[in-house]
Amino acid sequence: MILLQSPSRFLLQILQDRVLSGEKGIDIDCHTVEFDDVRYHIQFSMRNPKVMVLSVALPLPPPEAILYDGLPLGAIEAIKAAYGPVVQILDPPKDGFDLTMKINLTKLPLDEEQRNAILTQIASIREVVLGAPLKLLLKHLASKAVAPNVDKLVALVHRPNESFFLAPQADKVTIVYPMRFQDSIDIVLATSFLQEFVEARRTAALNNVPSCMWSPAPPLELKGVSADALNANAGFVTFVVYPRHVEGKKLDRTVWNLLTFHAYVSYHVKCSEGFMHTRMRRRVESLIQALDQAKSDAEKLKKLVHGGSFKRLSLKNEVDSRF
Repeated sequence: MILLQSPSRFLLQILQDRVLSGEKGIDIDCHTVEFDDVRYHIQFSMRNPKVMVLSVALPLPPPEAILYDGLPLGAIEAIKAAYGPVVQILDPPKDGFDLTMKINLTKLPLDEEQRNAILTQIASIREVVLGAPLKLLLKHLASKAVAPNVDKLVALVHRPNESFFLAPQADKVTIVYPMRFQDSIDIVLATSFLQEFVEARRTAALNNVPSCMWSPAPPLELKGVSADALNANAGFVTFVVYPRHVEGKKLDRTVWNLLTFHAYVSYHVKCSEGFMHTRMRRRVESLIQALDQAKSDAEKLKKLVHGGSFKRLSLKNEVDSRF
Protein backbone atom coordinates (compact mmCIF):
# COMPACT_ATOMS: atom_id res chain seq x y z
CA MET A 1 0.00 0.00 0.00
CA ILE A 2 1.23 3.49 -0.86
CA LEU A 3 0.63 6.36 1.56
CA LEU A 4 0.22 9.87 0.17
CA GLN A 5 2.90 12.38 1.15
CA SER A 6 2.00 15.56 2.98
CA PRO A 7 4.31 18.11 1.24
CA SER A 8 3.43 19.30 -2.25
CA ARG A 9 6.49 18.26 -4.27
CA PHE A 10 5.95 21.04 -6.80
CA LEU A 11 5.71 23.72 -4.13
CA LEU A 12 8.65 22.32 -2.18
CA GLN A 13 10.86 22.25 -5.29
CA ILE A 14 10.12 25.90 -6.05
CA LEU A 15 10.93 26.93 -2.47
CA GLN A 16 14.22 24.99 -2.41
CA ASP A 17 15.30 26.36 -5.79
CA ARG A 18 14.58 29.93 -4.69
CA VAL A 19 16.55 29.51 -1.45
CA LEU A 20 19.56 28.13 -3.36
CA SER A 21 19.42 30.82 -6.03
CA GLY A 22 20.93 33.49 -3.76
CA GLU A 23 19.94 37.03 -4.70
CA LYS A 24 19.23 36.03 -8.28
CA GLY A 25 15.70 35.23 -9.32
CA ILE A 26 13.10 35.53 -12.02
CA ASP A 27 9.45 36.44 -11.93
CA ILE A 28 7.27 33.42 -11.17
CA ASP A 29 3.49 33.39 -11.50
CA CYS A 30 2.13 29.86 -11.71
CA HIS A 31 -0.81 27.72 -10.64
CA THR A 32 -0.87 24.10 -9.55
CA VAL A 33 -3.56 21.70 -8.33
CA GLU A 34 -3.36 18.81 -5.89
CA PHE A 35 -5.74 15.91 -5.33
CA ASP A 36 -9.21 16.76 -3.98
CA ASP A 37 -9.06 20.11 -5.82
CA VAL A 38 -6.66 21.99 -3.54
CA ARG A 39 -5.27 24.81 -5.72
CA TYR A 40 -2.14 26.94 -5.29
CA HIS A 41 -1.11 30.26 -6.83
CA ILE A 42 2.65 30.90 -6.43
CA GLN A 43 4.15 34.33 -7.08
CA PHE A 44 7.73 35.66 -6.94
CA SER A 45 8.89 39.07 -8.13
CA MET A 46 12.41 40.08 -9.22
CA ARG A 47 12.03 43.27 -7.18
CA ASN A 48 11.90 41.14 -4.02
CA PRO A 49 13.13 37.65 -4.99
CA LYS A 50 13.12 36.31 -1.41
CA VAL A 51 9.42 36.94 -0.77
CA MET A 52 6.82 34.52 -2.05
CA VAL A 53 3.09 35.19 -2.15
CA LEU A 54 1.21 31.91 -1.83
CA SER A 55 -2.56 31.69 -2.26
CA VAL A 56 -4.48 28.51 -1.43
CA ALA A 57 -7.99 27.51 -2.52
CA LEU A 58 -9.57 24.72 -0.48
CA PRO A 59 -12.17 22.17 -1.67
CA LEU A 60 -15.67 23.61 -2.03
CA PRO A 61 -17.31 23.01 1.37
CA PRO A 62 -20.65 21.19 1.70
CA PRO A 63 -23.49 22.89 3.60
CA GLU A 64 -22.93 20.90 6.80
CA ALA A 65 -19.27 21.93 7.17
CA ILE A 66 -18.66 24.92 9.45
CA LEU A 67 -15.96 27.40 8.41
CA TYR A 68 -14.65 30.54 10.08
CA ASP A 69 -13.86 33.35 7.61
CA GLY A 70 -13.65 30.71 4.90
CA LEU A 71 -11.16 28.54 6.80
CA PRO A 72 -11.55 25.47 9.04
CA LEU A 73 -11.64 25.84 12.81
CA GLY A 74 -8.21 26.69 14.23
CA ALA A 75 -6.51 27.18 10.85
CA ILE A 76 -5.16 30.69 11.56
CA GLU A 77 -3.73 29.61 14.92
CA ALA A 78 -2.19 26.51 13.32
CA ILE A 79 -0.47 28.60 10.62
CA LYS A 80 1.00 31.00 13.15
CA ALA A 81 2.20 28.13 15.36
CA ALA A 82 3.75 26.23 12.44
CA TYR A 83 5.55 29.08 10.65
CA GLY A 84 6.08 31.88 13.15
CA PRO A 85 7.65 35.06 11.72
CA VAL A 86 8.41 33.44 8.35
CA VAL A 87 4.78 33.72 7.22
CA GLN A 88 2.41 36.69 7.25
CA ILE A 89 -1.30 36.13 6.55
CA LEU A 90 -2.77 38.69 4.15
CA ASP A 91 -6.34 39.83 4.76
CA PRO A 92 -8.37 39.68 2.62
CA PRO A 93 -7.03 36.82 0.47
CA LYS A 94 -6.75 37.15 -3.29
CA ASP A 95 -9.94 36.72 -5.28
CA GLY A 96 -10.86 33.09 -5.83
CA PHE A 97 -8.75 31.85 -2.91
CA ASP A 98 -9.42 31.11 0.75
CA LEU A 99 -5.96 31.98 2.10
CA THR A 100 -3.10 34.23 0.96
CA MET A 101 0.26 34.32 2.74
CA LYS A 102 3.48 36.30 2.30
CA ILE A 103 6.50 34.07 2.95
CA ASN A 104 9.76 35.83 3.76
CA LEU A 105 12.60 33.43 2.97
CA THR A 106 15.20 35.74 4.57
CA LYS A 107 13.74 34.83 7.97
CA LEU A 108 14.46 31.12 7.57
CA PRO A 109 16.96 29.58 10.02
CA LEU A 110 20.60 29.46 8.94
CA ASP A 111 20.91 25.81 9.91
CA GLU A 112 20.27 23.73 6.78
CA GLU A 113 18.34 20.97 8.54
CA GLN A 114 16.03 23.41 10.33
CA ARG A 115 15.57 25.43 7.14
CA ASN A 116 14.57 22.34 5.14
CA ALA A 117 12.18 21.33 7.89
CA ILE A 118 10.35 24.68 7.68
CA LEU A 119 10.30 24.59 3.86
CA THR A 120 8.76 21.12 4.03
CA GLN A 121 6.23 22.43 6.53
CA ILE A 122 5.34 25.33 4.21
CA ALA A 123 4.87 22.85 1.35
CA SER A 124 2.53 20.95 3.70
CA ILE A 125 0.16 23.92 4.01
CA ARG A 126 -2.73 21.67 2.98
CA GLU A 127 -2.24 19.50 6.08
CA VAL A 128 -1.79 22.53 8.34
CA VAL A 129 -5.02 24.22 7.20
CA LEU A 130 -7.41 21.32 6.53
CA GLY A 131 -6.04 19.26 9.40
CA ALA A 132 -6.32 22.08 11.97
CA PRO A 133 -9.75 21.14 13.43
CA LEU A 134 -8.93 17.44 13.42
CA LYS A 135 -5.65 18.10 15.19
CA LEU A 136 -7.40 20.31 17.74
CA LEU A 137 -9.89 17.59 18.63
CA LEU A 138 -7.27 14.85 18.78
CA LYS A 139 -5.00 16.97 20.99
CA HIS A 140 -7.77 17.09 23.56
CA LEU A 141 -8.22 13.34 23.20
CA ALA A 142 -4.55 12.87 24.08
CA SER A 143 -5.28 14.59 27.40
CA LYS A 144 -8.54 12.60 27.72
CA ALA A 145 -10.78 15.65 27.43
CA VAL A 146 -13.31 17.08 24.98
CA ALA A 147 -12.56 20.36 23.21
CA PRO A 148 -14.77 23.18 24.53
CA ASN A 149 -17.59 24.66 22.42
CA VAL A 150 -17.58 21.67 20.05
CA ASP A 151 -20.73 19.94 18.88
CA LYS A 152 -21.35 16.25 19.50
CA LEU A 153 -20.92 15.67 15.77
CA VAL A 154 -18.46 17.74 13.73
CA ALA A 155 -18.44 17.82 9.92
CA LEU A 156 -15.04 18.47 8.32
CA VAL A 157 -14.53 19.15 4.61
CA HIS A 158 -11.97 16.97 2.82
CA ARG A 159 -13.25 16.79 -0.77
CA PRO A 160 -15.35 19.11 -2.96
CA ASN A 161 -18.87 19.13 -1.50
CA GLU A 162 -18.07 16.16 0.76
CA SER A 163 -17.52 15.85 4.50
CA PHE A 164 -16.38 13.28 6.97
CA PHE A 165 -17.71 13.31 10.52
CA LEU A 166 -16.19 13.26 14.00
CA ALA A 167 -17.97 12.34 17.25
CA PRO A 168 -15.55 13.47 20.00
CA GLN A 169 -15.66 11.99 23.50
CA ALA A 170 -13.24 12.18 26.40
CA ASP A 171 -11.90 8.64 25.94
CA LYS A 172 -12.23 8.23 22.16
CA VAL A 173 -13.05 9.99 18.90
CA THR A 174 -15.19 8.22 16.31
CA ILE A 175 -14.56 9.18 12.67
CA VAL A 176 -17.03 8.22 9.94
CA TYR A 177 -16.35 8.49 6.20
CA PRO A 178 -19.19 8.31 3.66
CA MET A 179 -17.40 6.67 0.73
CA ARG A 180 -18.73 8.13 -2.52
CA PHE A 181 -17.86 6.72 -5.94
CA GLN A 182 -19.66 7.59 -9.17
CA ASP A 183 -18.46 4.76 -11.40
CA SER A 184 -20.15 1.37 -10.93
CA ILE A 185 -16.84 -0.49 -11.31
CA ASP A 186 -15.24 1.76 -8.68
CA ILE A 187 -18.10 1.00 -6.29
CA VAL A 188 -17.53 -2.76 -6.61
CA LEU A 189 -13.76 -2.42 -6.22
CA ALA A 190 -14.08 -0.01 -3.29
CA THR A 191 -16.51 -2.32 -1.49
CA SER A 192 -14.12 -5.26 -1.89
CA PHE A 193 -11.13 -3.11 -0.87
CA LEU A 194 -12.85 -1.80 2.26
CA GLN A 195 -13.90 -5.28 3.33
CA GLU A 196 -10.32 -6.49 2.97
CA PHE A 197 -9.10 -3.36 4.76
CA VAL A 198 -11.25 -4.22 7.78
CA GLU A 199 -10.13 -7.86 7.74
CA ALA A 200 -6.46 -6.83 7.65
CA ARG A 201 -6.99 -4.91 10.89
CA ARG A 202 -7.54 -8.22 12.68
CA THR A 203 -4.04 -9.53 12.00
CA ALA A 204 -1.62 -9.65 14.93
CA ALA A 205 0.76 -7.08 13.39
CA LEU A 206 -2.01 -4.45 13.15
CA ASN A 207 -3.90 -4.99 16.38
CA ASN A 208 -2.70 -1.66 17.80
CA VAL A 209 -3.98 0.53 14.97
CA PRO A 210 -7.36 2.31 15.29
CA SER A 211 -10.28 -0.10 15.08
CA CYS A 212 -12.02 -0.01 11.72
CA MET A 213 -15.54 -1.02 10.65
CA TRP A 214 -17.27 -1.02 7.28
CA SER A 215 -21.02 -0.89 6.73
CA PRO A 216 -23.29 -0.30 3.73
CA ALA A 217 -25.66 1.65 6.01
CA PRO A 218 -24.95 4.83 8.03
CA PRO A 219 -23.75 4.10 11.60
CA LEU A 220 -25.64 5.33 14.65
CA GLU A 221 -23.21 8.25 15.09
CA LEU A 222 -24.69 9.86 11.96
CA LYS A 223 -28.27 9.80 13.17
CA GLY A 224 -29.91 13.12 12.28
CA VAL A 225 -27.49 14.01 9.47
CA SER A 226 -29.24 15.01 6.25
CA ALA A 227 -29.68 12.42 3.50
CA ASP A 228 -27.75 14.61 1.03
CA ALA A 229 -24.70 14.58 3.30
CA LEU A 230 -24.89 10.78 3.58
CA ASN A 231 -25.31 10.00 -0.10
CA ALA A 232 -22.68 7.27 -0.14
CA ASN A 233 -22.30 4.89 -3.08
CA ALA A 234 -19.92 2.40 -1.52
CA GLY A 235 -20.65 2.45 2.20
CA PHE A 236 -19.42 3.95 5.44
CA VAL A 237 -16.05 3.41 7.10
CA THR A 238 -15.80 4.06 10.83
CA PHE A 239 -12.56 4.49 12.77
CA VAL A 240 -12.33 4.67 16.54
CA VAL A 241 -9.25 6.56 17.74
CA TYR A 242 -8.06 6.26 21.34
CA PRO A 243 -5.54 8.38 23.28
CA ARG A 244 -2.71 5.93 22.58
CA HIS A 245 -3.03 6.66 18.85
CA VAL A 246 -2.33 10.41 19.23
CA GLU A 247 0.44 10.45 21.82
CA GLY A 248 3.49 12.59 21.03
CA LYS A 249 4.74 12.26 17.45
CA LYS A 250 1.86 9.94 16.52
CA LEU A 251 -0.51 12.91 16.39
CA ASP A 252 0.69 14.46 13.10
CA ARG A 253 0.79 11.11 11.32
CA THR A 254 -2.68 10.17 12.55
CA VAL A 255 -4.09 13.54 11.46
CA TRP A 256 -2.67 13.23 7.94
CA ASN A 257 -3.76 9.60 7.47
CA LEU A 258 -7.31 10.38 8.60
CA LEU A 259 -7.46 13.56 6.54
CA THR A 260 -6.52 11.75 3.32
CA PHE A 261 -8.23 8.39 3.90
CA HIS A 262 -10.74 8.80 1.08
CA ALA A 263 -7.98 9.82 -1.34
CA TYR A 264 -5.95 6.80 -0.17
CA VAL A 265 -8.84 4.43 -0.96
CA SER A 266 -9.56 6.17 -4.29
CA TYR A 267 -5.92 5.88 -5.31
CA HIS A 268 -5.78 2.14 -4.69
CA VAL A 269 -9.16 1.55 -6.31
CA LYS A 270 -7.94 3.26 -9.49
CA CYS A 271 -4.65 1.33 -9.32
CA SER A 272 -6.58 -1.94 -8.99
CA GLU A 273 -8.77 -1.00 -11.94
CA GLY A 274 -5.73 -0.11 -14.03
CA PHE A 275 -3.99 -3.37 -13.05
CA MET A 276 -7.02 -5.44 -14.07
CA HIS A 277 -7.32 -3.59 -17.37
CA THR A 278 -3.62 -4.27 -18.03
CA ARG A 279 -4.09 -7.98 -17.26
CA MET A 280 -7.13 -8.16 -19.55
CA ARG A 281 -5.27 -6.42 -22.39
CA ARG A 282 -2.35 -8.81 -22.05
CA ARG A 283 -4.71 -11.79 -22.03
CA VAL A 284 -6.47 -10.53 -25.15
CA GLU A 285 -3.12 -9.94 -26.85
CA SER A 286 -1.99 -13.50 -26.04
CA LEU A 287 -5.25 -14.94 -27.40
CA ILE A 288 -4.89 -12.88 -30.59
CA GLN A 289 -1.32 -14.13 -31.01
CA ALA A 290 -2.49 -17.73 -30.53
CA LEU A 291 -5.28 -17.19 -33.06
CA ASP A 292 -2.88 -15.62 -35.59
CA GLN A 293 -0.49 -18.54 -35.13
CA ALA A 294 -3.33 -21.04 -35.67
CA LYS A 295 -4.38 -19.20 -38.85
CA SER A 296 -0.80 -19.23 -40.12
CA ASP A 297 -0.45 -22.97 -39.44
CA ALA A 298 -3.78 -23.62 -41.17
CA GLU A 299 -2.64 -21.67 -44.26
CA LYS A 300 0.60 -23.64 -44.41
CA LEU A 301 -1.27 -26.94 -44.15
CA LYS A 302 -3.73 -25.83 -46.79
CA LYS A 303 -0.93 -24.97 -49.21
CA LEU A 304 0.77 -28.28 -48.50
CA VAL A 305 -2.39 -30.24 -49.22
CA HIS A 306 -3.59 -28.36 -52.30
CA GLY A 307 -0.40 -27.02 -53.76
CA GLY A 308 2.01 -29.97 -53.41
CA SER A 309 2.63 -32.80 -55.96
CA PHE A 310 2.69 -36.49 -55.14
CA LYS A 311 4.44 -39.28 -57.19
CA ARG A 312 3.02 -42.77 -57.06
CA LEU A 313 5.80 -45.31 -56.52
CA SER A 314 5.65 -48.95 -57.51
CA LEU A 315 6.61 -51.66 -55.08
CA LYS A 316 9.95 -52.12 -56.91
CA ASN A 317 10.74 -48.38 -56.78
CA GLU A 318 9.89 -48.25 -53.08
CA VAL A 319 12.23 -51.20 -52.34
CA ASP A 320 14.99 -49.61 -54.42
CA SER A 321 14.57 -46.29 -52.62
CA ARG A 322 15.06 -47.97 -49.29
CA PHE A 323 18.21 -49.81 -50.28
